[in-house]
Formats: sequence, structure tokens, C-alpha cells
Amino acid sequence: NSQVSTLTFRHILTETNNTEHGTKKISKDQLIVRRGQRFTVKVELTQPFNPNLYPLTFTAVTGWSKNPSEDLGTKSCFGMPDRIQRSPSAKHCSSVAVVLLKTTIIHPLICLSHVVIPIPASVDDSVFMQDEKERQEFVMNERGIIYKGSGNYITSINWDFGQFEEDMMKICLKMLDVNPKHLANAANDVSARCNPIYVSRVVSAMINSIDDCGVLEGRWSAPFWGGTIPSHWSGSYPILKRWYNIGCHPVKYGQCWVFAGVMCSVMRLLGIPCRVVTNYQSAHDSNKNLIIDVYHNLVSCLCFRNYHVWLECWMRRTDLGKDGKYDGWQVLDPTPQEKSDGAYCCGPASVKAILNGETDLKYDAPFVYAMVNADCIDWLVTDGTMVNIFSDTKRIGQNISTKATLRLNQRTVAEVVFMNPINKMLTDCTLTISGSGLMDGEEKCMYV
Repeated sequence: NSQVSTLTFRHILTETNNTEHGTKKISKDQLIVRRGQRFTVKVELTQPFNPNLYPLTFTAVTGWSKNPSEDLGTKSCFGMPDRIQRSPSAKHCSSVAVVLLKTTIIHPLICLSHVVIPIPASVDDSVFMQDEKERQEFVMNERGIIYKGSGNYITSINWDFGQFEEDMMKICLKMLDVNPKHLANAANDVSARCNPIYVSRVVSAMINSIDDCGVLEGRWSAPFWGGTIPSHWSGSYPILKRWYNIGCHPVKYGQCWVFAGVMCSVMRLLGIPCRVVTNYQSAHDSNKNLIIDVYHNLVSCLCFRNYHVWLECWMRRTDLGKDGKYDGWQVLDPTPQEKSDGAYCCGPASVKAILNGETDLKYDAPFVYAMVNADCIDWLVTDGTMVNIFSDTKRIGQNISTKATLRLNQRTVAEVVFMNPINKMLTDCTLTISGSGLMDGEEKCMYV
């Protein structure tokens, strides 16, 4: 209406909103809100506002598409008073002053031209984690422990995740924007970013650089010319910052614990609870038969490692059923090993499904199951013949380790926090877990 000449976003209240949303560590200048949680902006009109005479319509869009769509979830409309036919999921509540219009908006997709991330504290969110102390550990904690070594001699290193370092939001959003799915269809990619299952697969693929402009180039043996020896890294931020500064070209070099550490930083920044997990005597089953054949005097593509490090993220798996059976921890492995749907990524694979031996579920469950529970068969190859000399059902997955949440009785922590394969099917699996890692003098405890 001509009488309402100007509407201005007078105050975005960045500091107040970011503090209430627990994102102040990420930025003090950029509005970063968690979906499903109310945030407040102040808009100012040049004329007294009468909602009955001059109704307002709010249109929220996400992404950079020139044609945002309500069907794709990249556009949402609602009004004040709420008389327009608004988008099905749009909600708002508001209060009106004579000159100053104060509006509080509640909507999982609205970001006011800024950033919306998941909220693990909201029971309605797909990454909801009930325990506040666990949320502090798996989302907010900037430092952690990564286990290495061997099953008989476990060592640990400190890792600085640095998810709240300067420009981390910009770096992580850049990673999403240069992923192949976004380049192929930006609208579909942006509309799918509300789904942690989709986001986790994208990030898993983007941490390695085999088939995209991912973050890290892997190298598992010397020489490490032109790059950094993997064991010299101690945190994620220098890697991510370098990748961003050199135009999204891969940083040299990474190995499994580096891939997992970097992905953990990205996922925590995006609000998805996650932890780094180490599996000792980990298998690589490239033919998906859940058997590791070890050929003596013959090179084999099937192998097992002293240890392998991956990531686990906490989310609901509504794609596997509405009963919540497969919700909770999900295995994701950014180390490039085998292709999944045409890309070098792995997971999310439900830990509960792996626990129960359900290998027919998305994503990559057979591969993950083999990493922790494959049978190992030794063959002696002589004169063109193969002789089975030994079969071992306990060699693989002897020990699975991660950093605990609290300094509690180790057995209690293991039972409550870690729900990886430890049951009658996998009686050979041992769990190692510690309150803050050996670096801080905490005693390590075994739980079988």
C-alpha cells in the first residue's frame, strides 16, 4: 500500500539470537539460528501499522535458486495477520506496537538471508539428543581424543576440532556449495539440506578428493612430497582453512584418522552430534561377501588393518522406518575405500542394524558390518593351487574405541554411551573407552 512506504529490518539482534541459539561461538556478526527454535527480529515502518488495513506477507527462501519453490521446500510464505494461504509448515507468532513491529518467527527453514542449522536440543528435530551433557560433548566440544596404535597397544592423540574457529561456517557452506550434487542441481541439493542423512553423505564424499574437489588427498605411504605428513596434523581447522584459501583444491595429505577428524569438525559445526571411533583389526571387504581372504605369497585386494578410524553421527533414520528402530548412532566413513551410489563415501549405516547383522539396509551396511565382523580365511598359494590353512572368526573387530562423555564409572559409561556391536553375535569385540583420554592421565578400561 502507498501509505506504508517503507519497511526496514531495523534490528536483526544477532548477538541476542546467537546467544539464545548456542551459536555465538560460531559468529558474533552473522545471524546463525537453529531450526525449530524461535528467533526475534525488529522491523520498522514509516507509517503506523494497522494489520487489518495493511496485512504483511513474509516470504522466506533458502539457497541461491532464482526460482524458489514451496514444493521443494526452498520457499515458505506466511502473513500477519495470518489470512493468506501460507505454506503448510510455516508458523509464526507476533506482537504489534504503534510504530515498531516486533515479530518472532518459528520455522525450520527460515534464515533471514543468513544460516539455519539443526538443533539437537529440540525433541522434534531429526538430530535430537536428549542428554545435555552428551550434546555438549558431541556438538560443542572443540577438542577430543582419537585412538591409534594396535589392539594390544592402544595409543591416543589429542585432536583440535576447532568447529567454532573464524570463517568455519563460510568454509563448510562452501563445501556444500561445491559438492557435485549441488553443481548438478542446486535447487534439489538445497531443499535436501534439511535432512541430516543427505548432508552426512555429501560431507562424507567431500572430505576426500578422489571424485570431486574435496578437502583431503589421501596417501598411505612415503614419499609425502609437496604436502604434510598425515601424522603431523593435530587439528581440522588448518586443513579446512587451507582448502578454502587455495580455491577448493585438495590439501595433502590425509589418512583415516585425519579424514574422520575433519569430518567431525564439519558435522559439529552444522549441529549434528558426532564422535570419532577407532576399530582395531578392521577389515576392508571389497567384494561384499563378508569374508576376508588372506593369500600368502600373493597380493590380495582384500585386507585388514591394525586400526581404522571413522565417524558416527546421531540422527533419526525415518528412511528405514517410522518406529525408530534404527535411530541413534550411524557409521559414516569419509576415507575413500569403495564407491557408494557412484561416489566415494560410506554411510550412514545404522549401528543398531550392524549390531543385529541386518546388512540389507541403507547405506553400505554390508561393508560396515565386514569392517567389524568379517571372517578371516588364510590361504596358502603354491604351484597355482590354494589350500585353506586357517579360519579365524575373531581376528576382525577385536576392539572398538572412542572418547567417553563423562568421568564416570567406566563400565557405566560404556553401557550407556557406546552402543556399537557388543552382543552375543560379536562376543569377540572389546570396547575401550576413557573419560578424557590418556593424555590427561585418565586410566583406560576394557569392557567385554
